[in-house]
Amino acid sequence: MSDKNMVPSRFIFCVMVMAMFLLVLSSFSLLHLSNRSFIPRSIYQLYHNSSQKPSSPRQQRKSACDSTRALLRVFMYDLPPEFHFGLLGWKGSVNQTWPSVSNPKQVPPYPGGLNLQHSVEYWLVLDLLSSDISKIIRPCSAIRVQNSSEADVIFVPFFSSLSYNRHSRIHGKEKVSVNKMLQERLVQFLMEREEWKRSRGKDHVIVAHHPNSMLYARRNLASAMLVLADFGRYPSELANIKKDIIAPYRHLLSTIPRAESASFEERSTLLYFQGAIYRKSGGVIRQQLYYLLKDEKDVHFAFGSFRRNGISQASQGMALSKFCPNIAGDTPSSNRLFDAIASHCVPVIISDKIELPFQDVLDYSEFALFVQASDAVRKGYLLNLLRSIKPEEWTKMWERLKDITQHFEYQYPSQPGDAVNMIWEEVAHKKSSLQFNLHSKNRYQRS
Repeated sequence: MSDKNMVPSRFIFCVMVMAMFLLVLSSFSLLHLSNRSFIPRSIYQLYHNSSQKPSSPRQQRKSACDSTRALLRVFMYDLPPEFHFGLLGWKGSVNQTWPSVSNPKQVPPYPGGLNLQHSVEYWLVLDLLSSDISKIIRPCSAIRVQNSSEADVIFVPFFSSLSYNRHSRIHGKEKVSVNKMLQERLVQFLMEREEWKRSRGKDHVIVAHHPNSMLYARRNLASAMLVLADFGRYPSELANIKKDIIAPYRHLLSTIPRAESASFEERSTLLYFQGAIYRKSGGVIRQQLYYLLKDEKDVHFAFGSFRRNGISQASQGMALSKFCPNIAGDTPSSNRLFDAIASHCVPVIISDKIELPFQDVLDYSEFALFVQASDAVRKGYLLNLLRSIKPEEWTKMWERLKDITQHFEYQYPSQPGDAVNMIWEEVAHKKSSLQFNLHSKNRYQRS
Protein backbone atom coordinates (compact mmCIF):
# COMPACT_ATOMS: atom_id res chain seq x y z
CA MET A 1 0.00 0.00 0.00
CA SER A 2 1.31 3.49 -0.91
CA ASP A 3 2.04 6.24 1.66
CA LYS A 4 -0.79 8.31 0.22
CA ASN A 5 -3.37 5.64 1.06
CA MET A 6 -2.02 5.24 4.62
CA VAL A 7 -2.59 8.88 5.64
CA PRO A 8 -6.40 8.67 5.96
CA SER A 9 -6.12 5.45 7.99
CA ARG A 10 -3.69 7.00 10.50
CA PHE A 11 -5.91 10.07 10.75
CA ILE A 12 -9.00 7.94 11.47
CA PHE A 13 -7.08 5.94 14.13
CA CYS A 14 -5.97 9.13 15.88
CA VAL A 15 -9.53 10.48 15.86
CA MET A 16 -10.85 7.28 17.42
CA VAL A 17 -8.20 7.32 20.19
CA MET A 18 -8.99 10.97 20.92
CA ALA A 19 -12.72 10.24 21.06
CA MET A 20 -12.24 7.37 23.47
CA PHE A 21 -10.05 9.57 25.70
CA LEU A 22 -12.69 12.31 25.76
CA LEU A 23 -15.41 9.74 26.55
CA VAL A 24 -13.48 8.39 29.55
CA LEU A 25 -12.69 11.91 30.75
CA SER A 26 -16.33 12.98 30.51
CA SER A 27 -17.42 9.85 32.42
CA PHE A 28 -15.16 10.70 35.36
CA SER A 29 -16.42 14.26 35.27
CA LEU A 30 -19.99 13.05 35.45
CA LEU A 31 -19.15 11.02 38.53
CA HIS A 32 -18.46 14.23 40.41
CA LEU A 33 -21.71 15.93 39.42
CA SER A 34 -24.41 16.68 41.96
CA ASN A 35 -27.21 14.31 42.92
CA ARG A 36 -29.09 15.43 39.80
CA SER A 37 -26.67 13.40 37.70
CA PHE A 38 -28.31 10.71 35.61
CA ILE A 39 -25.67 8.19 36.83
CA PRO A 40 -27.26 5.74 39.29
CA ARG A 41 -26.37 6.47 42.93
CA SER A 42 -25.15 2.90 43.48
CA ILE A 43 -22.57 3.30 40.70
CA TYR A 44 -21.47 6.65 42.09
CA GLN A 45 -21.06 5.16 45.58
CA LEU A 46 -19.07 2.24 44.19
CA TYR A 47 -16.64 4.60 42.50
CA HIS A 48 -16.50 6.99 45.43
CA ASN A 49 -15.82 4.25 48.00
CA SER A 50 -13.17 2.58 45.90
CA SER A 51 -11.31 5.87 45.49
CA GLN A 52 -11.08 6.49 49.25
CA LYS A 53 -8.15 5.36 51.38
CA PRO A 54 -9.09 2.85 54.09
CA SER A 55 -9.35 4.38 57.55
CA SER A 56 -8.13 2.92 60.80
CA PRO A 57 -10.69 1.69 63.39
CA ARG A 58 -10.06 4.76 65.56
CA GLN A 59 -10.77 7.02 62.57
CA GLN A 60 -14.01 5.40 61.56
CA ARG A 61 -16.11 7.18 64.20
CA LYS A 62 -15.76 10.88 64.94
CA SER A 63 -19.05 11.41 66.75
CA ALA A 64 -21.08 9.86 69.54
CA CYS A 65 -22.34 6.31 69.09
CA ASP A 66 -25.68 5.91 67.39
CA SER A 67 -28.07 3.84 69.53
CA THR A 68 -29.33 2.04 66.41
CA ARG A 69 -25.81 0.71 65.75
CA ALA A 70 -24.94 -0.28 69.32
CA LEU A 71 -24.83 -3.91 70.34
CA LEU A 72 -26.62 -3.03 73.58
CA ARG A 73 -28.80 -0.14 74.67
CA VAL A 74 -28.30 0.26 78.41
CA PHE A 75 -30.33 2.28 80.89
CA MET A 76 -28.28 3.10 84.00
CA TYR A 77 -29.93 4.24 87.21
CA ASP A 78 -28.80 7.61 88.52
CA LEU A 79 -28.04 6.29 91.98
CA PRO A 80 -26.59 8.80 94.47
CA PRO A 81 -22.77 9.08 94.48
CA GLU A 82 -22.53 7.21 97.79
CA PHE A 83 -23.23 4.03 95.79
CA HIS A 84 -20.43 4.56 93.29
CA PHE A 85 -17.89 7.37 92.87
CA GLY A 86 -18.56 8.67 96.37
CA LEU A 87 -16.92 5.44 97.59
CA LEU A 88 -13.75 6.67 95.84
CA GLY A 89 -13.84 9.93 97.81
CA TRP A 90 -15.25 11.92 94.88
CA LYS A 91 -17.49 14.86 95.80
CA GLY A 92 -19.37 16.67 93.10
CA SER A 93 -21.32 19.88 93.28
CA VAL A 94 -24.87 20.03 94.64
CA ASN A 95 -27.17 17.62 92.78
CA GLN A 96 -24.27 16.30 90.68
CA THR A 97 -24.57 12.54 90.31
CA TRP A 98 -21.62 11.72 88.04
CA PRO A 99 -18.10 13.11 87.61
CA SER A 100 -17.01 14.46 84.26
CA VAL A 101 -15.28 11.73 82.29
CA SER A 102 -14.56 13.65 79.09
CA ASN A 103 -10.88 13.92 80.05
CA PRO A 104 -9.55 10.44 80.95
CA LYS A 105 -6.71 12.00 82.94
CA GLN A 106 -9.19 13.65 85.33
CA VAL A 107 -11.39 10.61 86.01
CA PRO A 108 -11.47 9.70 89.74
CA PRO A 109 -8.96 6.84 90.14
CA TYR A 110 -9.83 3.48 91.64
CA PRO A 111 -7.84 2.42 94.73
CA GLY A 112 -4.80 0.30 93.95
CA GLY A 113 -3.46 -2.87 95.53
CA LEU A 114 -5.75 -5.85 95.92
CA ASN A 115 -8.81 -3.58 95.60
CA LEU A 116 -8.07 -3.20 91.91
CA GLN A 117 -8.58 -6.86 91.00
CA HIS A 118 -12.36 -6.58 91.62
CA SER A 119 -12.87 -3.17 89.95
CA VAL A 120 -15.08 -4.50 87.13
CA GLU A 121 -18.10 -2.24 87.79
CA TYR A 122 -15.88 0.86 87.74
CA TRP A 123 -14.77 0.22 84.15
CA LEU A 124 -18.28 -0.62 82.95
CA VAL A 125 -19.73 2.56 84.47
CA LEU A 126 -16.99 4.69 82.90
CA ASP A 127 -17.73 3.10 79.54
CA LEU A 128 -21.43 3.91 79.78
CA LEU A 129 -20.81 7.49 80.94
CA SER A 130 -18.54 8.10 77.95
CA SER A 131 -20.86 6.55 75.36
CA ASP A 132 -22.40 9.89 74.35
CA ILE A 133 -19.21 11.99 74.48
CA SER A 134 -18.20 12.62 70.88
CA LYS A 135 -14.50 13.18 71.56
CA ILE A 136 -14.12 9.88 73.39
CA ILE A 137 -13.33 7.33 70.69
CA ARG A 138 -14.57 3.93 71.85
CA PRO A 139 -16.37 0.95 70.30
CA CYS A 140 -20.14 1.13 70.07
CA SER A 141 -20.68 -2.08 72.00
CA ALA A 142 -22.92 -0.51 74.62
CA ILE A 143 -24.57 2.89 74.67
CA ARG A 144 -26.40 4.56 77.50
CA VAL A 145 -30.01 5.56 76.85
CA GLN A 146 -32.06 7.91 79.00
CA ASN A 147 -35.39 6.13 78.63
CA SER A 148 -35.60 2.68 80.24
CA SER A 149 -38.31 1.60 77.78
CA GLU A 150 -35.72 1.84 74.98
CA ALA A 151 -33.14 -0.27 76.82
CA ASP A 152 -32.10 -3.86 76.29
CA VAL A 153 -30.82 -4.11 79.85
CA ILE A 154 -30.86 -2.05 83.04
CA PHE A 155 -27.50 -1.46 84.72
CA VAL A 156 -27.20 -1.00 88.49
CA PRO A 157 -24.13 1.20 89.21
CA PHE A 158 -23.16 -0.01 92.68
CA PHE A 159 -19.44 -0.44 93.42
CA SER A 160 -20.21 -3.49 95.53
CA SER A 161 -16.67 -4.89 95.73
CA LEU A 162 -15.23 -1.61 96.93
CA SER A 163 -18.10 -1.26 99.38
CA TYR A 164 -17.16 -4.63 100.86
CA ASN A 165 -13.41 -3.97 100.91
CA ARG A 166 -13.66 -0.52 102.45
CA HIS A 167 -16.88 -0.44 104.48
CA SER A 168 -17.82 -3.91 105.72
CA ARG A 169 -16.71 -3.27 109.32
CA ILE A 170 -18.69 -1.40 111.95
CA HIS A 171 -17.03 1.78 113.21
CA GLY A 172 -17.73 3.95 116.23
CA LYS A 173 -21.39 4.20 117.10
CA GLU A 174 -22.64 2.56 113.91
CA LYS A 175 -25.21 -0.19 114.41
CA VAL A 176 -24.72 -1.60 110.93
CA SER A 177 -21.81 -1.26 108.54
CA VAL A 178 -21.95 1.17 105.63
CA ASN A 179 -21.71 -1.82 103.31
CA LYS A 180 -24.81 -3.46 104.75
CA MET A 181 -26.70 -0.17 104.86
CA LEU A 182 -26.01 0.50 101.17
CA GLN A 183 -27.19 -2.96 100.19
CA GLU A 184 -30.42 -2.59 102.16
CA ARG A 185 -31.08 0.77 100.55
CA LEU A 186 -30.32 -0.65 97.12
CA VAL A 187 -32.83 -3.48 97.56
CA GLN A 188 -35.51 -1.03 98.69
CA PHE A 189 -34.78 1.25 95.73
CA LEU A 190 -34.98 -1.55 93.17
CA MET A 191 -38.11 -3.16 94.58
CA GLU A 192 -39.95 0.14 94.13
CA ARG A 193 -38.88 0.71 90.52
CA GLU A 194 -41.23 -0.03 87.65
CA GLU A 195 -38.25 -1.32 85.66
CA TRP A 196 -37.66 -4.04 88.24
CA LYS A 197 -41.33 -4.94 88.52
CA ARG A 198 -41.68 -5.18 84.75
CA SER A 199 -39.37 -8.21 84.45
CA ARG A 200 -38.86 -9.07 88.12
CA GLY A 201 -35.31 -7.87 87.67
CA LYS A 202 -34.34 -10.40 85.02
CA ASP A 203 -33.12 -7.72 82.63
CA HIS A 204 -31.02 -5.99 85.31
CA VAL A 205 -27.22 -6.27 85.39
CA ILE A 206 -25.55 -6.20 88.82
CA VAL A 207 -21.80 -6.55 89.35
CA ALA A 208 -20.78 -8.48 92.47
CA HIS A 209 -17.26 -9.50 91.54
CA HIS A 210 -15.75 -9.86 94.99
CA PRO A 211 -16.98 -13.23 96.33
CA ASN A 212 -18.13 -11.55 99.57
CA SER A 213 -19.84 -8.57 97.98
CA MET A 214 -23.65 -8.27 98.04
CA LEU A 215 -23.90 -10.79 100.91
CA TYR A 216 -26.99 -9.12 102.37
CA ALA A 217 -28.77 -8.39 99.09
CA ARG A 218 -27.96 -11.34 96.87
CA ARG A 219 -31.04 -13.42 97.73
CA ASN A 220 -33.38 -10.52 97.00
CA LEU A 221 -31.59 -9.66 93.76
CA ALA A 222 -30.76 -13.15 92.51
CA SER A 223 -33.14 -12.89 89.54
CA ALA A 224 -30.84 -10.28 87.98
CA MET A 225 -27.96 -11.02 85.63
CA LEU A 226 -24.95 -11.12 87.96
CA VAL A 227 -21.37 -10.38 86.91
CA LEU A 228 -19.16 -12.56 89.12
CA ALA A 229 -15.62 -13.86 89.51
CA ASP A 230 -16.90 -17.42 89.97
CA PHE A 231 -19.75 -19.38 91.56
CA GLY A 232 -17.72 -20.56 94.55
CA ARG A 233 -19.82 -18.85 97.22
CA TYR A 234 -23.20 -18.95 95.53
CA PRO A 235 -25.75 -21.77 95.62
CA SER A 236 -26.85 -22.76 92.12
CA GLU A 237 -30.36 -21.35 92.58
CA LEU A 238 -28.86 -17.88 93.08
CA ALA A 239 -26.12 -17.92 90.48
CA ASN A 240 -25.35 -20.17 87.53
CA ILE A 241 -23.81 -20.04 84.09
CA LYS A 242 -27.23 -20.07 82.40
CA LYS A 243 -28.13 -16.54 83.50
CA ASP A 244 -24.93 -15.00 84.89
CA ILE A 245 -21.55 -13.85 83.58
CA ILE A 246 -18.03 -14.69 84.68
CA ALA A 247 -15.75 -11.68 84.28
CA PRO A 248 -11.94 -11.68 84.53
CA TYR A 249 -10.12 -10.16 87.47
CA ARG A 250 -8.26 -6.98 86.67
CA HIS A 251 -4.68 -8.28 86.68
CA LEU A 252 -2.25 -6.61 89.09
CA LEU A 253 0.94 -7.22 87.13
CA SER A 254 1.75 -5.04 84.15
CA THR A 255 1.20 -6.55 80.72
CA ILE A 256 4.43 -7.50 78.99
CA PRO A 257 4.67 -5.94 75.51
CA ARG A 258 4.54 -8.57 72.80
CA ALA A 259 8.03 -7.80 71.49
CA GLU A 260 9.56 -8.03 75.00
CA SER A 261 8.06 -11.39 75.96
CA ALA A 262 10.74 -13.93 76.86
CA SER A 263 10.91 -17.09 74.76
CA PHE A 264 11.11 -20.71 75.95
CA GLU A 265 14.90 -20.67 76.12
CA GLU A 266 14.96 -17.35 78.00
CA ARG A 267 12.63 -18.59 80.78
CA SER A 268 14.85 -20.38 83.27
CA THR A 269 12.14 -21.39 85.79
CA LEU A 270 9.88 -24.30 84.94
CA LEU A 271 7.05 -23.51 87.40
CA TYR A 272 6.41 -20.33 89.39
CA PHE A 273 3.98 -19.84 92.26
CA GLN A 274 4.17 -17.21 94.98
CA GLY A 275 1.20 -16.49 97.19
CA ALA A 276 -0.87 -17.63 100.15
CA ILE A 277 -0.28 -21.31 100.85
CA TYR A 278 -2.77 -22.08 103.60
CA ARG A 279 -6.33 -21.53 102.40
CA LYS A 280 -9.79 -22.75 103.42
CA SER A 281 -11.66 -25.84 102.14
CA GLY A 282 -10.90 -26.12 98.41
CA GLY A 283 -7.57 -24.36 98.89
CA VAL A 284 -6.04 -27.26 100.85
CA ILE A 285 -4.47 -28.45 97.60
CA ARG A 286 -2.03 -25.52 97.78
CA GLN A 287 -0.52 -26.96 100.95
CA GLN A 288 -0.12 -30.39 99.37
CA LEU A 289 1.56 -28.97 96.27
CA TYR A 290 3.82 -26.78 98.39
CA TYR A 291 5.31 -29.77 100.22
CA LEU A 292 5.62 -31.71 96.95
CA LEU A 293 7.35 -28.97 94.96
CA LYS A 294 9.14 -26.53 97.28
CA ASP A 295 12.55 -28.26 97.04
CA GLU A 296 12.59 -28.91 93.28
CA LYS A 297 15.55 -27.17 91.64
CA ASP A 298 13.74 -25.51 88.71
CA VAL A 299 10.55 -24.68 90.63
CA HIS A 300 9.69 -21.58 92.63
CA PHE A 301 6.84 -22.40 95.03
CA ALA A 302 6.86 -20.05 98.01
CA PHE A 303 4.86 -17.91 100.41
CA GLY A 304 4.28 -14.37 99.23
CA SER A 305 1.95 -11.38 99.16
CA PHE A 306 1.52 -8.18 97.18
CA ARG A 307 2.75 -6.02 100.05
CA ARG A 308 6.08 -4.19 99.89
CA ASN A 309 7.87 -5.44 96.76
CA GLY A 310 5.62 -8.45 96.21
CA ILE A 311 4.27 -7.20 92.88
CA SER A 312 7.77 -6.52 91.58
CA GLN A 313 8.95 -10.00 92.58
CA ALA A 314 5.93 -11.67 91.00
CA SER A 315 6.38 -9.65 87.79
CA GLN A 316 9.98 -10.75 87.39
CA GLY A 317 9.25 -14.33 88.41
CA MET A 318 6.32 -14.90 86.06
CA ALA A 319 8.05 -13.15 83.16
CA LEU A 320 10.94 -15.63 83.36
CA SER A 321 8.89 -18.79 83.97
CA LYS A 322 7.46 -21.25 81.49
CA PHE A 323 4.41 -22.31 83.53
CA CYS A 324 2.38 -20.50 86.19
CA PRO A 325 -0.20 -22.51 88.18
CA ASN A 326 -3.64 -21.18 89.03
CA ILE A 327 -4.60 -23.26 92.06
CA ALA A 328 -7.97 -23.16 93.79
CA GLY A 329 -7.90 -21.11 96.97
CA ASP A 330 -10.82 -19.97 99.11
CA THR A 331 -12.78 -19.92 95.85
CA PRO A 332 -12.22 -21.74 92.52
CA SER A 333 -10.70 -18.67 90.81
CA SER A 334 -7.90 -16.26 91.62
CA ASN A 335 -6.24 -13.24 90.08
CA ARG A 336 -3.11 -15.30 89.49
CA LEU A 337 -4.54 -16.70 86.24
CA PHE A 338 -4.82 -13.23 84.74
CA ASP A 339 -1.40 -12.17 86.00
CA ALA A 340 -0.02 -15.24 84.22
CA ILE A 341 -1.80 -14.26 81.00
CA ALA A 342 -0.44 -10.71 81.23
CA SER A 343 3.05 -12.20 81.75
CA HIS A 344 2.69 -14.67 78.85
CA CYS A 345 3.45 -17.48 81.28
CA VAL A 346 1.46 -20.56 80.23
CA PRO A 347 -1.24 -21.07 82.91
CA VAL A 348 -1.64 -24.44 84.59
CA ILE A 349 -5.20 -24.51 85.90
CA ILE A 350 -5.63 -26.78 88.92
CA SER A 351 -9.18 -26.01 89.97
CA ASP A 352 -11.85 -28.60 89.17
CA LYS A 353 -14.87 -26.34 89.73
CA ILE A 354 -13.63 -23.23 87.98
CA GLU A 355 -15.71 -21.33 85.42
CA LEU A 356 -13.67 -19.15 83.09
CA PRO A 357 -14.48 -15.82 81.40
CA PHE A 358 -15.55 -15.75 77.76
CA GLN A 359 -15.50 -19.53 77.27
CA ASP A 360 -18.02 -19.22 74.45
CA VAL A 361 -15.38 -17.29 72.49
CA LEU A 362 -12.04 -18.53 73.81
CA ASP A 363 -10.72 -22.07 73.81
CA TYR A 364 -8.48 -22.04 76.89
CA SER A 365 -6.88 -25.34 75.91
CA GLU A 366 -5.03 -23.44 73.17
CA PHE A 367 -3.02 -21.42 75.68
CA ALA A 368 -3.41 -23.16 79.07
CA LEU A 369 -3.07 -26.60 80.64
CA PHE A 370 -5.79 -28.17 82.77
CA VAL A 371 -4.81 -30.64 85.48
CA GLN A 372 -7.30 -32.34 87.77
CA ALA A 373 -6.59 -31.77 91.45
CA SER A 374 -6.40 -35.50 92.18
CA ASP A 375 -3.67 -35.88 89.55
CA ALA A 376 -1.75 -32.75 90.55
CA VAL A 377 -1.10 -34.03 94.08
CA ARG A 378 0.27 -37.38 92.89
CA LYS A 379 4.00 -37.41 93.51
CA GLY A 380 5.90 -36.59 90.33
CA TYR A 381 2.82 -36.26 88.11
CA LEU A 382 2.78 -32.52 87.58
CA LEU A 383 6.50 -32.06 86.96
CA ASN A 384 6.66 -35.05 84.62
CA LEU A 385 3.75 -33.57 82.64
CA LEU A 386 5.37 -30.15 82.33
CA ARG A 387 8.80 -31.51 81.44
CA SER A 388 7.27 -33.67 78.71
CA ILE A 389 5.99 -30.62 76.83
CA LYS A 390 8.31 -29.86 73.95
CA PRO A 391 9.51 -26.33 73.16
CA GLU A 392 7.44 -26.26 69.96
CA GLU A 393 4.24 -27.09 71.83
CA TRP A 394 4.96 -24.52 74.53
CA THR A 395 5.79 -21.87 71.94
CA LYS A 396 2.47 -22.46 70.19
CA MET A 397 0.61 -21.79 73.46
CA TRP A 398 2.86 -18.78 74.14
CA GLU A 399 2.06 -17.26 70.75
CA ARG A 400 -1.66 -17.76 71.38
CA LEU A 401 -1.31 -16.12 74.80
CA LYS A 402 0.08 -12.99 73.19
CA ASP A 403 -2.90 -12.94 70.82
CA ILE A 404 -5.59 -13.13 73.52
CA THR A 405 -4.05 -10.91 76.22
CA GLN A 406 -6.05 -7.92 74.97
CA HIS A 407 -9.32 -9.63 76.00
CA PHE A 408 -8.31 -9.34 79.67
CA GLU A 409 -7.40 -5.65 79.68
CA TYR A 410 -9.60 -3.17 81.56
CA GLN A 411 -9.00 0.36 80.33
CA TYR A 412 -10.60 3.74 79.79
CA PRO A 413 -11.52 4.60 77.12
CA SER A 414 -12.37 1.02 76.18
CA GLN A 415 -10.87 -0.49 73.05
CA PRO A 416 -12.11 -3.13 70.58
CA GLY A 417 -11.87 -6.62 72.04
CA ASP A 418 -10.84 -5.58 75.54
CA ALA A 419 -12.41 -6.91 78.77
CA VAL A 420 -15.08 -4.18 78.86
CA ASN A 421 -16.28 -4.97 75.35
CA MET A 422 -16.11 -8.71 75.92
CA ILE A 423 -18.35 -8.35 78.99
CA TRP A 424 -20.90 -6.30 77.06
CA GLU A 425 -20.94 -9.02 74.39
CA GLU A 426 -21.58 -11.63 77.07
CA VAL A 427 -24.47 -9.51 78.39
CA ALA A 428 -25.90 -9.34 74.87
CA HIS A 429 -25.74 -13.14 74.56
CA LYS A 430 -27.52 -13.61 77.88
CA LYS A 431 -30.11 -11.02 76.94
CA SER A 432 -30.94 -12.90 73.76
CA SER A 433 -31.55 -16.08 75.77
CA LEU A 434 -33.67 -14.16 78.25
CA GLN A 435 -35.83 -12.68 75.50
CA PHE A 436 -36.27 -16.11 73.93
CA ASN A 437 -37.55 -17.53 77.22
CA LEU A 438 -39.84 -14.58 77.91
CA HIS A 439 -41.36 -14.70 74.43
CA SER A 440 -41.92 -18.45 74.74
CA LYS A 441 -43.81 -17.96 78.00
CA ASN A 442 -45.95 -15.24 76.46
CA ARG A 443 -47.34 -17.47 73.70
CA TYR A 444 -50.56 -18.35 75.49
CA GLN A 445 -50.80 -15.35 77.79
CA ARG A 446 -54.18 -14.25 76.32
CA SER A 447 -55.83 -17.68 76.31
